[in-house]
Amino acid sequence: MDNSHISALQAKHAGLDARIKAEKSRPMPDATVLATLKKQKLRIKEELTAH
Repeated sequence: MDNSHISALQAKHAGLDARIKAEKSRPMPDATVLATLKKQKLRIKEELTAH
């Protein structure tokens, strides 16, 4: 995997992390949104560690 692809995945991972934190900081976080974001973040993490 080339560096640009790794960088793009790391940026997506960081962006999802920020979205998760923002959702958690809301007065009534949406559990469905959080679950979806966490699954996306996990998929990206798995792809990063696989290569």
